[in-house]
Amino acid sequence: MKTRHSTIVSRMLGGALAVAMAFATAAEKQLTLGLNDSLTGPGAVYGLPQANAVKMAAEEINAKGGIKAGADTYKLNVVAYDDKANPTEGTNAVRKLIDRDSAQYIVGFCCSGPTSAVASFIGKEKVLMLVGNAAERSITTLGATNLLRTRPPADFTGAAAGTFVASKGAKNIAVIGSLDVGFYTQYLEAFEKEFVKGGGKIIAKETFGLKDRDMTPQLTKVRALNPDALLVLGYIEPAAFVYRQSVEMGMKVARYGFTSGSEEQFLKVATTEQMEGVWDLRPTELTLEALGATAKTYVANYTKKYGTPPSPSSPYAYDQVYVLKNAIEAAGSASDPLKVAAAAYKIGVPTEAVMKYLPVAGMMFDQNGQAYTSNGAFQWQKGKWIYVQDLPSDPAAYSTYLRGLRK
Repeated sequence: MKTRHSTIVSRMLGGALAVAMAFATAAEKQLTLGLNDSLTGPGAVYGLPQANAVKMAAEEINAKGGIKAGADTYKLNVVAYDDKANPTEGTNAVRKLIDRDSAQYIVGFCCSGPTSAVASFIGKEKVLMLVGNAAERSITTLGATNLLRTRPPADFTGAAAGTFVASKGAKNIAVIGSLDVGFYTQYLEAFEKEFVKGGGKIIAKETFGLKDRDMTPQLTKVRALNPDALLVLGYIEPAAFVYRQSVEMGMKVARYGFTSGSEEQFLKVATTEQMEGVWDLRPTELTLEALGATAKTYVANYTKKYGTPPSPSSPYAYDQVYVLKNAIEAAGSASDPLKVAAAAYKIGVPTEAVMKYLPVAGMMFDQNGQAYTSNGAFQWQKGKWIYVQDLPSDPAAYSTYLRGLRK
């Protein structure tokens, strides 16, 4: 038989237990982090390293206790789908993340085709979308305030590259590349404008497909025009075939490119001797000579975890996860992704970020939701990419230009 005292104690214990359970529920929550990227097909050279980077960042954050915002702590659970570098697949993948997995935060996006398709409707969804390596300019001109991108648009880099190549004394350049892909043509347009200002001329524009491996027809055409340089624009594998076959055909001209990619990726196609002297004019990305201690730690951790070094563009996705962490903490909660998106516009560069960002008005993202990394000139020397110098760039001026295009 219970006494009045025991009943009171029981109620007190029961109440305390209820409070403790409620506190535990409030204190730790699982947050679904949707990942859409090109995990198979030609885009996988960019997408797989990005996906690995996202998963590694999520594990790091969880191991350190999660994301603490207000009274809550969030542990990240990554749910990933493959867009195969295809717009339809990308749309389907993101719809599954939103409609089936209830993901309010979606990261990844290495390739412009599927990313542009998703960007066309994401502004109507109550989610935050963080874009990585995809460089098509219009991705951040569609007016979606819930979309932010860590990589600068291709033409931001192309303009700086055109000035650089003109300064190297090139006068007649032949272009070979994926010229049916929007962000490569945007890079080329900006490149040509500045190259012409410097006294240069583009004397040929030849196209290759993403799956092309025999580049001798294009190289034969441009060799007949006697260019003093080549400009190669495209994914790593086809670009590497151009570099290899230009040497095999005896072409002794300067070679410039816009590809990104690690040494290991290029050496699957070309020898280091065939790559010697090639320039890559791209965002600074993951070149340790140009970055700091955080990048060295990232490379060491990634290599240990996955058994291979990370690709140069993979930190765009890694940094996305830390942007999300900082934005959620600033917003005080992860319950409203649009509030978190608004907070992301007001944060500086996270201390955990690997890339070398150029803030605009002190913030990581400008009014378009666009971040900017420095641009660099890299040259293949004795088996590896060497950072040679920064390419002068003006993110504030480009931000104003981009704002004028925003719908």
